[in-house]
Amino acid sequence: MKLLRLLPCLLAISLLGAEPKKPDYDSQYVLGPDSQEKAGVPKGTVTEYEMEDSKAFPGYGRKWALYVPKQYVASKEACLMIFQDGPGYASRTGSWRVPVVFDNLIAQKKMPVTIALFIAPGFIPDPKNPSGKDKKGRPLGKSNRSFEYDSVTDLYPQFLIEEMIPLAESKGVKFSKDPARRAIAGASSGGICAFNAAWHRPESFSKVFTTIGSFTNIRGVISKGAEKGGDLYPQMVLDSPKKNIRIFSQDGTHDLTNEFGVWPEANQKMADAWKAKGYDYKFVMGEGTHNSRHGAQLLPEALSWLWRDVR
Repeated sequence: MKLLRLLPCLLAISLLGAEPKKPDYDSQYVLGPDSQEKAGVPKGTVTEYEMEDSKAFPGYGRKWALYVPKQYVASKEACLMIFQDGPGYASRTGSWRVPVVFDNLIAQKKMPVTIALFIAPGFIPDPKNPSGKDKKGRPLGKSNRSFEYDSVTDLYPQFLIEEMIPLAESKGVKFSKDPARRAIAGASSGGICAFNAAWHRPESFSKVFTTIGSFTNIRGVISKGAEKGGDLYPQMVLDSPKKNIRIFSQDGTHDLTNEFGVWPEANQKMADAWKAKGYDYKFVMGEGTHNSRHGAQLLPEALSWLWRDVR
């Protein structure tokens, strides 16, 4: 009898001692119908390449790929959209599924005939173990990602214009030089990188898709103040004449907070600056954490909105 009386108390103690289950803020974001392959929709092709070195970032090679839609005619110039951290966007079965979304939206005439250029950040494999991987499955070696993506300089945009775009065109495709027919995208550090490219080169890129963008002081902290950080961008936008840039931006209220800054606050400040200067922008603040779930769900909507003036 004493044991039976003790059971409710023991159960209460057990429940009080148990750690509460963390909320899953990201499960609400699922891919919609335009991110699924559909019967009868013409499929574009994805071809992978490798760049051994570059002038802008000596010693760093990188993987890159091209998506060419079925509707592309080689004698005509196509629209161009560049994706940073390219391999993550290029798969038909991954989290982003850009080729599938492009297939569907081009077929529905919700976006123009557009070639996607997927570019990975510069990387030097570990010379002692060039094919090795760490515990998370990432290749061993030195990545140039933060220097290329988080810097607020013109170096990476210059690399795109002077090296990557000509290299892509050497594979038999032609891109329009009209900035209204060129877009650029990325997530996290790739997100600030995309905006940085359009900011420095609005004559080359006028459409930006940035998700969970790292508009924070990453380079300032890493360089101990020797370099400018992306947290300066809101004031730069306010202090500069309005540029011909259209932006679709996303973040989540449970995004990162660390020594580099607070991501939701940084993205909100960017949106406030765009609003104050009269930019053509759309900012979606969800509840998610630092991943691609919400951005990938929004991709079809973002592309339709960004390309609405070009069909």
